[in-house]
Amino acid sequence: MQTFKYRAVAQDGSTVNGVIEAYDEFEAIGEIRKTYAVVESIKPVRNGRKFSIDINEPLWVSNKTLAITANQFYIMLRAGLSMTRTIELIAEQSSDKLMRRILRACAEDVAAGYSLADSLEKNGKKVPAVFIETVRAGEESGTLEQSFCSLEAYYSHANRVQRKVKSALMYPIIVLVLAIVVIAVVMVVLVPTMTETLLSFGAELPVVTRILIAISGFFQNWWYLLLIVLVAVILALYFYGKTEKGKMLFSKMRLKMPVLGKIARYNAAAQTANTLATLLAAGIPVTRALGIVSRVVDLRCVGKELNEAVVKLESGMSLGEALAGSQYLPAMLIEMITVGESSGMLEDTLRTTGLFYSEEATAASDRALGLLEPAITIVLGVVVGFVVIAIYLPVFMMSSGGV
Repeated sequence: MQTFKYRAVAQDGSTVNGVIEAYDEFEAIGEIRKTYAVVESIKPVRNGRKFSIDINEPLWVSNKTLAITANQFYIMLRAGLSMTRTIELIAEQSSDKLMRRILRACAEDVAAGYSLADSLEKNGKKVPAVFIETVRAGEESGTLEQSFCSLEAYYSHANRVQRKVKSALMYPIIVLVLAIVVIAVVMVVLVPTMTETLLSFGAELPVVTRILIAISGFFQNWWYLLLIVLVAVILALYFYGKTEKGKMLFSKMRLKMPVLGKIARYNAAAQTANTLATLLAAGIPVTRALGIVSRVVDLRCVGKELNEAVVKLESGMSLGEALAGSQYLPAMLIEMITVGESSGMLEDTLRTTGLFYSEEATAASDRALGLLEPAITIVLGVVVGFVVIAIYLPVFMMSSGGV
């Protein structure tokens, strides 16, 4: 519920100022008009609180939290608890501060007679559209318990895949960070000290040593400029990536990258199949379900293609026909969709195909990570070898009388 401040005109022509609580502005105006003839102005009240950020609150709702929440809804609703009481209990038990805040706001709206899906859409800006639309479909069809069961399975699988990828990436990231720190220390601390010592002998230094000294001097004198440029490039790419052109360009670039492009394609196929299967299981019509998938799929170029397929579906084509000739989705996925439609088992076919591409994406990720570790080792070996040679070559030359 929101609080609104209003100014209205009474029957006697006097101006009245007041506040009212309502679900939205339209409901507030309707309630005010029951008492006053004219509503001159109305605006939401911010409750006098300044904008603040809770550093302990997550920036988004994780797949793990969504899976746990869906499972709790399924269990409590199946036990016969009312929707309002269910939401209140889950909010109290949730360890995720963001989800707790969202559910507490939803509990007030649902108690006032509004649907859970509408409440989530209003209060849960960081809740995925798939979650909200599946809940909405369950409420409309009377199969809300089954919708939450499907959501629990969907987000549990997504969480397992995400956790496995994070675990696999942990070692390469740690090695890379440590390597950058060590190289920075060598360039800023060790090389200048060695340079002073070598130059004190007044001898001509080898080319490789002069190159190392030049690189070290550049980093010492211009590190702040490099930092500014790096931050500027990152911010420029970030904000450009938020535009429609940026999303399209970066998504196409991801698909064209060696090794990583195949992983991105498999992930897009798995996400499309799994999400579509979950929405269809909730009773959402295929046209509407495909429209939702087009908005939530990670690759924007795939999302645009799916959105174009929605128009073809509305013109009378089947899903397989609408997706035929796709530039970005695997041909086998479209073939399986066609088979599923022909056999009347589209939902099951999508689940099977989604699982297949999830496993393929995981296997491809494992292979890529297997190549990443030796690649990092080789690069570090070359860098360290260059530094060692540049530092000790003059020493060996002087000791042998070559300098």
